[in-house]
Amino acid sequence: MRQVVLQMGISLDGYVVGPNGQTDWGLPPEDAELKTQKLEWLTRVGLHLMGRVTYEEMASHWPSSDSDYARPMNEIPKVVFSKTLTEANWADSHIARGDLAEEITSLKGEAGPHMIAWGGGTFAQALARAGLIDEYRLIIHPVALGGGLPLFKDLAAPLHLDLVDTLRFPTGRVVHSYRKA
Repeated sequence: MRQVVLQMGISLDGYVVGPNGQTDWGLPPEDAELKTQKLEWLTRVGLHLMGRVTYEEMASHWPSSDSDYARPMNEIPKVVFSKTLTEANWADSHIARGDLAEEITSLKGEAGPHMIAWGGGTFAQALARAGLIDEYRLIIHPVALGGGLPLFKDLAAPLHLDLVDTLRFPTGRVVHSYRKA
């Protein structure tokens, strides 16, 4: 059974988006070691999962990018979850319009490498609330935002996780990987 891995940047105080919608707090300085690790993780991904807003941002960027990330972002198949998107023109993209839990459960039942879920924040929250994430790979940035959109919001019950890995990088970023307890 395929697993869903959420890979997401998060502030020290648990926010994925700042109080005024800012997301630039997680950008450079680039960390060469973290970049190498992220690229290695991408070699094991079979499917990208994302919400509409993230899809539109990525679809406007990656096809024309010469970044080291561009090849895996463009070549790995993508599923965008949206009730409003009318077409998905980014190569190897499919729109999932059904119930999120049913769609993800169906994808988990397919053969293949794990799936990586990219934010945005509301998409990640929906996945967490529905218990659809098998592994949380949280890239913790050394910044406190003081408010904004938290990763974990409106959970029906506490979400118990086991820490399975920790990686520390020269820029002060730390990656904590958790799986369902």
